[in-house]
Order: sequence, then structure tokens, then C-alpha cells
Amino acid sequence: MTFGTPEDAPQFTPSADFQVNDGPRDIALTFVGDAYVAGYGDPKALGWVSRVLARTPHAEAELTAYNLGVRGESSADVLNRWRTECDLRWRHHNERRLVLGMGSGDVHSGMTTARSRLNLANVLDDAAATGIGTFVVGPPPVLDAEVNAKLEVLVEAQADVCARRGVTFVDCYAPLLAHDQWKSDLAAGDGVHPGQAGYGLIAWLVLHAGWQQWMRLDS
Repeated sequence: MTFGTPEDAPQFTPSADFQVNDGPRDIALTFVGDAYVAGYGDPKALGWVSRVLARTPHAEAELTAYNLGVRGESSADVLNRWRTECDLRWRHHNERRLVLGMGSGDVHSGMTTARSRLNLANVLDDAAATGIGTFVVGPPPVLDAEVNAKLEVLVEAQADVCARRGVTFVDCYAPLLAHDQWKSDLAAGDGVHPGQAGYGLIAWLVLHAGWQQWMRLDS
């Protein structure tokens, strides 16, 4: 399984390398994005977010997680709401972390790749400027080849935006495109959203993409 590789990173402090405060850690972890973040289609109602959280040890830190996924969201929707909704959850915590999962809505709505790039970049730059740690999970493939062709372009753009800012990007597209279990899970549903097995695969990709290192928690 492969992930995006950084290149041509600009000279500024990336949000991925923000400083952890001294003293007790009280982490507010927000997940903002679309139906995949919300876990739509999972009969266990866990999605990948709850599966990742269940495997995130945090004995040395207080950790409060908030799933703010909304079905049908585009990156423009996320850009418009993330700050207001996250600020409410980050209040009274001394460490703020943001996980973004968006992009499929951009493809289905016909948004240009340039606009999608800009929306993601704006969120990451705003987060970096205010000391928020960010982590991005890209959209997975679907069963429609035409949609997948557009998703591939978008995923490459998202990976580039993240690489230029030193932000971790999890590529869920390439590893799952020809994955038999992923495809069978989609086929058993609506062809777009996975079930229990598929969300487990996304969770595996996230957990093996430097999640513990990003959270700065012991494994």
C-alpha cells in the first residue's frame, strides 16, 4: 500500500508539526468531512472513525473525539463550516487536532479540481496559522469507472496540497481500487459506500499511515 510523497515543500511551519504543550495533554480531536467520515452504510454504525479511535491508546492523555461528518458534503461545505463547528468542540482543551475526509462530493457535484485544491489548501493554511494539527484522509474508489477516473485526479491533487504543507495524507484510492474485499463490499451496497469490511480497510490504512506518530501517543 502506497501513500502520497512530499515534494517542493514551501518554507513555513507545517500544521502537522505543531508543538504539543507541556503538562497534561487534553486533546480535542475533530473529524470533519463527508459520508465516509460519518460512516454511512456501515451496519455496525462504526465507520472508519470509531474503528481508528478504538485502536488509539491514550493512557497518558485525555482524548475527546467528535465526528462531524455530513453525508453529501463537498469541500466547499467543509470550508464553510469547519472553523465554527470545531471551535465549539476545541473549547477548554489545550490541544486541537483536525482530521479531514472530503472529496467524493466534489466529484459528484462537478466541482473543478482547482477549486477542490483551493478549498483544502485554505483549511490547512488556516489551521497551520492557528496551531491546529491536521491529518487528511482521501476519498476511496467506487464501482463506477468514470467516477474513479475523476477521483484519481482529485486524490493526486489532494496529496500534492498536503505534501507541500508537510501534512499527512492517507491515499485510500490506490490501495483499494483493485482490492477484492473492498469491491465486494461496495457491490453488496450502493456501489459507493462500503459496509463493515470496507470501513475496516479504511481504518487499517489510516492506522498504518503514521496515525500514532501524528497523535504523539505510545503504541
